[in-house]
Amino acid sequence: MIFICGEGLGHTSRCLALGKEFLAAGHKIEFGAYGYSKDLVEKTGYTAQEIPSEIKLVGKAGGLDLTGSIEATLKNAQLLGGPKVLKLLKDFKPDVVVSDSYYLGTLAAMVLKIPLYLIINQSNMEEFFKDRGVPIRILGELTKKFYKEVFEKTDKIIIPDYPLPYTVCRKNLDFAPKIREKLFYSGPLVREKCEEGDIIPLGKPHIVSLIGGFGYREPIFRKVLTTAMLDPSIHYTLISGPSLDPSKFRETPKNVQLLRFVEDTYPYIKSSDAVIVPGGHSTIMEALSFGVPVLSFPDEGHSEQENNAVVIEEEGYGRMLSYSTPPEVILECIREVLEDEKYRNKVERLQRLAGELDGPKAIREMLEKEIGKKAS
Repeated sequence: MIFICGEGLGHTSRCLALGKEFLAAGHKIEFGAYGYSKDLVEKTGYTAQEIPSEIKLVGKAGGLDLTGSIEATLKNAQLLGGPKVLKLLKDFKPDVVVSDSYYLGTLAAMVLKIPLYLIINQSNMEEFFKDRGVPIRILGELTKKFYKEVFEKTDKIIIPDYPLPYTVCRKNLDFAPKIREKLFYSGPLVREKCEEGDIIPLGKPHIVSLIGGFGYREPIFRKVLTTAMLDPSIHYTLISGPSLDPSKFRETPKNVQLLRFVEDTYPYIKSSDAVIVPGGHSTIMEALSFGVPVLSFPDEGHSEQENNAVVIEEEGYGRMLSYSTPPEVILECIREVLEDEKYRNKVERLQRLAGELDGPKAIREMLEKEIGKKAS
């Protein structure tokens, strides 16, 4: 049973990679998802069981609104969510539960004593609540205590990233020594290997810009459109998420194509010379797996994304930008990652490493081995 947190499309993308691997090996799987995450699973050709949402992220003008997110989460909470998830597990009777940051499913698996494997790319969630006033800070302490208990009771914690020293999400990981023994760095979870899939004939050089599932990231597109006007020799493809209608951008330069939400962005990422993304972990993993440099606009106030972008900058995998970066500077950063070979050399190393690690296969073989031992 694969439970998917539906906030952001990254959780869904990497769970689809796992599902593809499990099915190819002859295993039976069931997805549990909600919202546009469930829609994406079904558009990909799989079935998904509806599960209650447990968190709702909202924001405005490129920033995460934590107080608004808490209010939206409480407003959307389903009182009978727990029994519904328990019934789903009792009906399906899985040998193992894989939960990608979906904690209602995690708790249900613990109650039913089903082997549990948790996928996360952040363990210090209390960072969200720092410096935000006493009530929210207290909530942060309670959050930290909750996750500590969950980590202790989980069979293994899967980090869908490169092992150290190449781990992009390393600034978001903070585990007690006894928990570190449970960590499994799988490598990136992507549905297509670099040598697989189609290549799209794009004008060169070409920058692909994605904003994922949140409409409040619209300012990124507006910045990119202004940047594109400064140098017509650089081509751009802007792919909107399910929460943003691209038709609202009435005038676009000739060197820009604007696309509605695309379920499979892999061919575009693979065919580009650099990608502009927020700071979400999964999209960064996809780009690096294909050997493509990253220009990251992390959500303002989103500590996890900001930490990912800092590592991208520090390691030379791309550049960290912000919503206040002027178009002229954005253009120079684009030219830098296009022209400076050091960026290409760095990400090509990660491309090779992603192929060697083969994250989905590594997780499948680990689960087969561990569940086989438990069965025997």
